[in-house]
Amino acid sequence: MSNSLSGPLPDPAADAGWTQPPPRKGFFTDTSVCIGCKACEVACKEWNGVPEDGLDLLGSSYDNSFALGASTWRHVKFIEQTRPAVSLGMPGSGPPGGDEAAGPATEFRWLMESDVCKHCTHAACLDVCPTGALMRTEFGTVVVQDDICNGCGYCVPACPFGVIDRRTGGPGTPNVGIAQKCTLCYDRLQDGLEPACAKACPTQSIQFGDLDELRERAAARLGSLHGAGVAEARLYGESPDDGVGGSGAMFLLLDEPEVYGLPPDPVVPTRDLPDMWKRAALAAGALAAAAGLAFAGRSR
Repeated sequence: MSNSLSGPLPDPAADAGWTQPPPRKGFFTDTSVCIGCKACEVACKEWNGVPEDGLDLLGSSYDNSFALGASTWRHVKFIEQTRPAVSLGMPGSGPPGGDEAAGPATEFRWLMESDVCKHCTHAACLDVCPTGALMRTEFGTVVVQDDICNGCGYCVPACPFGVIDRRTGGPGTPNVGIAQKCTLCYDRLQDGLEPACAKACPTQSIQFGDLDELRERAAARLGSLHGAGVAEARLYGESPDDGVGGSGAMFLLLDEPEVYGLPPDPVVPTRDLPDMWKRAALAAGALAAAAGLAFAGRSR
């Protein structure tokens, strides 16, 4: 099997050696209609047997889970945002408290986003895995094979999104020490079912389907929001020209990616490996030549 580390790649499943794979599957998450109910988190845990990892308020928001990890494969972010309120410049036209004595008025809004593994076209976690535990499925997704993973953890720092991690826990916790992350419900896909999180989402914020169709749907939704005056709306992870070759999970955001804790320009760290090996080989060749000349000079 081959595995391209960078560059145009229309079908990662075919690149991984699958013959006549089905259309690539993925997610489109529309954060503009997410209500923060966390039904996706619960459904993911129940279907995949992901253990509970605590329900602790963070102190910075009403969120009760911290981030994606080995025991959180879907994470609904609660982002509390304040910004200057819009005033029409007439008495009584602005929000309450906008008078000079009270200072400038602000408005408050929630930004909510159900985050998940991106199932990158160029997946660094897969590239660095020494045992082949991480595999590309026929649907173009990336999954961990629990019985092959040795818990080395090389995949953890390789992921530009901080998605994958090794599971910790006490007695009775499954797969302790093993790398874990979203599988896009690989077992359900094999039976023609949609992933549990998308099935449970009450607002269709999480949409599942063929990736090409989802890109069209995302572009149409973005155009609709721009037409409605939501100029700050933008897509994330939909472009095959980004640093990971495009994601299997794309998002419609209502602010900069950094606001959601997402890297603005993610790059697969293994992209430069071929050039690095070439330079290392050239350096080694130069050292060997220099050593050979030195010994030849001494023999004279």
